[in-house]
Amino acid sequence: MAGVSLNCGDCGTLLRSVEEAQEHAELSSHSNFSESTEAVLNLVCSSCGKPRRSKTESDLHTKRTGRTEFVDKTADAAKPISLEVPKATPSGSEEAVCASSHVPEEMVVPEVDKKLLEELEGMGFSTPRATRALHYSGNASLEAAVNWVVEHENDPDIDEMPSVPINSKFEAPKPSLTQEQLKAKQQELREKARKKKEEEKRMEREREKLLLNVRICVGKELLEAKRIEEDKERKRFIFLGKAEKDEEKRVRERIRQKLGEDKAERRRRLGLPPEDPSTVKSAAPVVEEKKSSLPIRPATKAEQMRECLRSLKQNHKEDDAKVKRAFQTLLTFVGNVAKNPNEEKFRKITLTNLFFQERVGSLRGGVEFLELGEFERMEGGEFLLLPREKVDMAVLNSAGSKLDSAIKNPFFGVL
Repeated sequence: MAGVSLNCGDCGTLLRSVEEAQEHAELSSHSNFSESTEAVLNLVCSSCGKPRRSKTESDLHTKRTGRTEFVDKTADAAKPISLEVPKATPSGSEEAVCASSHVPEEMVVPEVDKKLLEELEGMGFSTPRATRALHYSGNASLEAAVNWVVEHENDPDIDEMPSVPINSKFEAPKPSLTQEQLKAKQQELREKARKKKEEEKRMEREREKLLLNVRICVGKELLEAKRIEEDKERKRFIFLGKAEKDEEKRVRERIRQKLGEDKAERRRRLGLPPEDPSTVKSAAPVVEEKKSSLPIRPATKAEQMRECLRSLKQNHKEDDAKVKRAFQTLLTFVGNVAKNPNEEKFRKITLTNLFFQERVGSLRGGVEFLELGEFERMEGGEFLLLPREKVDMAVLNSAGSKLDSAIKNPFFGVL
């Protein structure tokens, strides 16, 4: 099969002709060439029609312009290569001048009128399009640049930044539109730019509206979740209050039973006959009425502490925050003693201390609670002291438990 390209053995580049091989040798100093049956790629961009000779070139074109569609016309362009060396031409001939000048020139972005460029950008044209229009219209005027844009609006490379050789000069084409047509086209372009900006603003408003709706929905969901949680918490407090009330009833019932048993035991020791149940039943309303006027004194230390805290809250129910602060201060005192029973500074409280007076001492029932925890008045009532030998962890733990319940239970002392 006849060769369709020349392969550079030094770098692997495929070349279409002997002329290209000679140019490649001059630029790279490579000299190892051989005939190849592999054709040089001819990938043509579907949008702009520019050919690319390798996959690397097509990838670079895609990265620069965003165009990804290429048509493979390698088979159409493949021709058997001729290995004949082109005839030498006289050095003074036009062909020699052209051949010697076929060296790639450095490409740069052309210089344009900055003021006209700013005016075009203000009309809504992109920088590459405005630069291309000014360059190809010779920087003549704003009208000439707009005229060029109108005539070349559908060019595939109109939004690509132009590049020209450093030493090249460009002659501006003359406008082909009348002044009236040019003004009409300018007005049309301005209208398009205005509509484009209005569309962008509308889309921005739609996005903001969508975000607002999302935030509203999320806010509603959070409020609903909070309401459900508060409802559960309220039901839990009601349940705890009911359980506390039931426990109080059971304690009172046990106390009544204990009093009845003590009374029966005293009658037995005194040799009196057992009390007639019918008599007790008939007299029960009278006894209950007397008991209602006097509070039942709790039998155990823990119950006495709890009753003391209930009285403290009842006495100062108009200032719930002050009561809660007193409970927390008492819990701190009790906790410090429980953690450091050997430290006298935690077992001794100065009653005249302003901090103590403000939080506990000024509230009726605060000092009484400490006295139920075995604190004793010392030195004429100036101090409260818990002697080391009277430190009872069971009593301290019970006091801490009652205080914790009083702080956490919002229904404590109101049932």
